[in-house]
Amino acid sequence: MPVTTDMQRAITDDQCRRARLIWDYHRMDHALRPCDVAIGLGSHDLGVPAHCARLYRAGLFSTLVFSGGPNPTTPERFPEGEAVHFREHALALGVPAEAVLLEPKARNTGQNIAFSRAVLADAGTDVRTVLLVSMPYMERRAYATARKVWPEVDVICASAPLEFDDYLKTIGDEQLVVHQLVGDLQRVIEYPKLDFAIEQDVPEDVRVAYESLIEDGFDSRLLRA
Repeated sequence: MPVTTDMQRAITDDQCRRARLIWDYHRMDHALRPCDVAIGLGSHDLGVPAHCARLYRAGLFSTLVFSGGPNPTTPERFPEGEAVHFREHALALGVPAEAVLLEPKARNTGQNIAFSRAVLADAGTDVRTVLLVSMPYMERRAYATARKVWPEVDVICASAPLEFDDYLKTIGDEQLVVHQLVGDLQRVIEYPKLDFAIEQDVPEDVRVAYESLIEDGFDSRLLRA
């Protein structure tokens, strides 16, 4: 595990317990099955294209779109944009170039899906089922957004099969992950009011965990009025 710095300091056991509740809520636990296409949603996490490569080798899809422009959280990580670097990573892991389409302009999840839909339409790809591959804690928001933006297709969500503690180790910054968990949950709650996503039920214990982590200062990814 990377050395912890002041900016990457460990979270407490109680914060970890509350964050794990939110993590579990974000995971959709969909049963995987073959789909017409997959969309790798841009982020700061190369675990997304790596998992796309695993799912491609497993035969779950034949066409893959990587979507995403510059990353707003860590722009220096992917200077050419998320989709470009994700494609490079997937090709290095054995996904053939002809299987990958590129959508390099999206700046949010709604655009990821809408712009990828347009790319697929331009390619003449018939889509009835789509596999959304994202970071683990982004599954629910991706699902809710896709059901709003592209209601005609069946949506299945997937992410690297990691437990919370293991994911913390892969990222190397526990505080960053908790900030992201909280921010994504706020979007699950608030985006339906803005007509960006469908409504999702949020259990009371998850809401309590969310509100208490905000009180603890995990608010850097919150939407501001």
